[in-house]
Amino acid sequence: MDLTNAAWRKSSYTTANGGECVELASLPGTVAVRDSKDPDGPKLLVTRHAFAALISELKR
Repeated sequence: MDLTNAAWRKSSYTTANGGECVELASLPGTVAVRDSKDPDGPKLLVTRHAFAALISELKR
């Protein structure tokens, strides 16, 4: 999947020095996740359903 034009959003917990945070990009049917310190590094692609399940579990 080409992520060249993906609109990445940083976590609201990211500090001025970058911290240890992730960035997300919303794509059709998919959520892309990457390390904010390594934007050219690997990306994790998950379905919206799987991402919603992950967030739900993390909030518990």
